[in-house]
Amino acid sequence: MTKTEIISAAENAFSQLSQTCHGIDEVIFFKRTAEKWSVAENVQHLIISTNTSSLAWYLPLFLVRWIGGTPNRNSRTYDELKDKYYKKLDEGGRASSRFVPKPIEIKYGKQKLMNNWNNATAKFIKTLSKNRAEKDLDSYLVKHPLLGRITLRELGYFTIFHTEHHLNSIQKAVEKP
Repeated sequence: MTKTEIISAAENAFSQLSQTCHGIDEVIFFKRTAEKWSVAENVQHLIISTNTSSLAWYLPLFLVRWIGGTPNRNSRTYDELKDKYYKKLDEGGRASSRFVPKPIEIKYGKQKLMNNWNNATAKFIKTLSKNRAEKDLDSYLVKHPLLGRITLRELGYFTIFHTEHHLNSIQKAVEKP
């Protein structure tokens, strides 16, 4: 995918998640089971993840290179990276502690959480659009807690399918309240 295609696909995934969450009753939105995150916790996890990804678009490139390095390989395709992610999950990979949301109570407010989501996604799109050229996406690496070092292009892919992955989890949770 080109940078423009990544932006479009991310906007679509972000919008689908927002629309789905908008239609969920607030009680169900915050309901948590012992083994699964609530819808609110899924959204909070995505906020943390998306804000962290935005740093790669926001930081000066010399810092991105200093932290992550430069690749000695081509970027993986969207499907290759997605397959690697699901393989890591199948092997027991889970969100590291800084990405695990704290339990969120209904008194926090669904609208407040969704405003935070909208702010995080807007920042992601704005910083990718404004701060990175197409050539930059394959020229720098970032550290990912589950996938290791990935290119900036792969980070864009991850953000898309990670959002879709949690949207799927949300939809399943709402189907089985």
